[in-house]
Amino acid sequence: GGLKSFVQYLNKSKTPLHEEPIWFEAVRDGVTAEIALQYNDGYTETLFSFANNINTREGGTHLTGFRAALTRTINDLMKKSKHGKKMDDSLSGDDIREGLTCVVSVKVPEPQFEGQTKSKLGNSEVKGIVERLVGENLSSWFEEHPRLVDNILDKAVTASRARAAARRARDLTRRKGFLEGGGLPGKLADCSDRNPENCEIYIVEGDSAGGSAKMGRDRKYQAILPLWGKMLNVEKTRLEKVLANEKMQPIIQALGASVGNEFDVEKLRYYKVIIMADADVDGSHIRTLLLTFFFRYMQPLLDFGHVYLAMPPLFKLSIGKRIAYVYDESERDVILSEWGDSDKVNIQRYKGLGEMNPDQLWETTMNPDTRSIKQVKLEDFVAADEMFTTLMGEEVPPRRKFIEDNALSVVNLDV
Repeated sequence: GGLKSFVQYLNKSKTPLHEEPIWFEAVRDGVTAEIALQYNDGYTETLFSFANNINTREGGTHLTGFRAALTRTINDLMKKSKHGKKMDDSLSGDDIREGLTCVVSVKVPEPQFEGQTKSKLGNSEVKGIVERLVGENLSSWFEEHPRLVDNILDKAVTASRARAAARRARDLTRRKGFLEGGGLPGKLADCSDRNPENCEIYIVEGDSAGGSAKMGRDRKYQAILPLWGKMLNVEKTRLEKVLANEKMQPIIQALGASVGNEFDVEKLRYYKVIIMADADVDGSHIRTLLLTFFFRYMQPLLDFGHVYLAMPPLFKLSIGKRIAYVYDESERDVILSEWGDSDKVNIQRYKGLGEMNPDQLWETTMNPDTRSIKQVKLEDFVAADEMFTTLMGEEVPPRRKFIEDNALSVVNLDV
């Protein structure tokens, strides 16, 4: 039990850099801080914070103090290490926290909670207390485990160099004008309404479907962003590669709320972000890649329920002037039995969104009065983190086990 076990559980689908999590508990000026952390070979940080057993999802002064102490402690160790003479600059907090899984828990005599959801610790004195406690205890722990220090420094230095290389590539891209043009991607067909609460953006697979969506949409409040080519699996790469990727840049630019630690849901240009992909295996893969990206780098989108999945129909049934769009085989069979005379019913099987004309796409997938969309909302971070790591991460054995455990539950695999 306890924080150590929680951290090990969070890392169970990943490859830890050290078997035992770092753990300590200390008290100063009436404030108790308990910290457990373990590095893995991934590229994202997973950080939970609590104050008086309340989940502080928006962070707060305890988290600020922890991050400051970790950054300073690792940089002090770096200057004394083999990397010290080779590094011109200090390591950034982002470099140091790459692959970090951590839980920070404090007990405060009179906690003050702030933020939209009252889930941010506001006590100013807690920052300094936590910073000192973490600095002292981390330094002692690292002195006793020099080999682990080398592993953490190697990872942070590699992250720093990758970040610098990506920054240079991004600057070059910007000079070439790719990021110019009012900050919006060229393929975006924007809507005319400027109130984000009224607006929605369809992220559409392929230019063909994107063209139909542009013609079929309501231009006042519906924007269309076609995707093309192979999407990036962000679970297997660093944020810098994501930022420099020409498939991801248009999404970041169109949404207008930045990415990663800088993501600000208040700046979101559309309150509904709708993923529209084919109802087949390739479409499912694209949906999963996009959801992985949103979960890792734009998590508030999922926290606040801004992400939706369009549900395009699988079949069009028609007999005379009678038409029905249906979404799976069982619904098709029910309607066929209701209509009777099934031999005379014309059944069109949609292989992709591109097969629909603009009017059909509007009626089935884009018209708010007739469409079917599913909201994607993050309710259990731990379960979601484990699922994305299993399905999209580097480790093959957990994915194989997941497939073996769930293969029999797949009723219809449309390839």
